[in-house]
Amino acid sequence: MTSQIPFAIDFHVHSDDSYDGHEPIELVLEHAADIGLDGVVITDHDEISESLRAAELAPEYGLVGIPGVEVSTRHGHLLAIGVEERPDPGQPFMDTVETVRELGGVAIIPHPFQRSRHGVRKRHIRDADAIEVYNSMLFTGYRNRRARTFARRRGYPEIGASDAHYLPNVGRAYTEILVTPDEANPTKADIDGDDLIDAILEGRTQIRGKRTPVHKSTIQYAKGAVRKSTYLLTSRAPLVPTVPASMDRSS
Repeated sequence: MTSQIPFAIDFHVHSDDSYDGHEPIELVLEHAADIGLDGVVITDHDEISESLRAAELAPEYGLVGIPGVEVSTRHGHLLAIGVEERPDPGQPFMDTVETVRELGGVAIIPHPFQRSRHGVRKRHIRDADAIEVYNSMLFTGYRNRRARTFARRRGYPEIGASDAHYLPNVGRAYTEILVTPDEANPTKADIDGDDLIDAILEGRTQIRGKRTPVHKSTIQYAKGAVRKSTYLLTSRAPLVPTVPASMDRSS
């Protein structure tokens, strides 16, 4: 009988390619390796370029490379794990779930029901591949317990993740995935992202870690809110010339 190999993966981490992220992927990968993770998925908000680069660089740090993105659907956020193309933001939630599957990934619902963080509400969830039942950034355990109860009643696989936007929070919560390889006497080097995705779909997951201290979560939320507000203002504001027209001598 082939034994199972455990993998410690943080499936929900942001880099500086997110409007509210801070660290470059190289630091995230280095830190993940230092603290004993086997992999980390960069899930920037509606951006996938740095995640693709992180997945390519991951083996250099002794990690499994898995790309992903946190998609802003019409009804809330969705983690698209294992995709190499970003699903279009702003589409209906269930349409986005189907797109993720068509792209070969798994659709994981992060921080469900938490409206302040764009969590998908229960009435919009007709299907998914897994539920993030433990998010280390939640202030209290209530939302995590509610997500876990929902997942178990519906029979969804359970995922834990840090939702880190700052380096020290990476790996504070993660998922231990039990992979059953086909090969005899396998090693972790024989396992790739597809094997991990298959294990998620089969529900071979266990939650590990702990919540981020409240004062650190508060700081992250506050800084994230400021960065998001700035991002929204600058992305929607009309372009303003850096040099007043009266001083422009180029014409």
